[in-house]
Amino acid sequence: MVQRVTEVVGVDRESFAHAVQNAVTTAAHTVRDMKWFRVSEFEGAIHDGKVTEFRALVRIYFDYEEKGHP
Repeated sequence: MVQRVTEVVGVDRESFAHAVQNAVTTAAHTVRDMKWFRVSEFEGAIHDGKVTEFRALVRIYFDYEEKGHP
């Protein structure tokens, strides 16, 4: 088995967990056979001394499809 990896950034105003879920949910629209993920980085935005945005850099692993073989 061979897997491919794609990196996406999830963003949310509530939490890092929601940012990760947003990344996975959005990727699921175009990536098939997702198997697992790894969060590489967390970061956020601050405005007037308050956290206003959460970001998560998410690596999503999925099975590689050979041409003619699912």
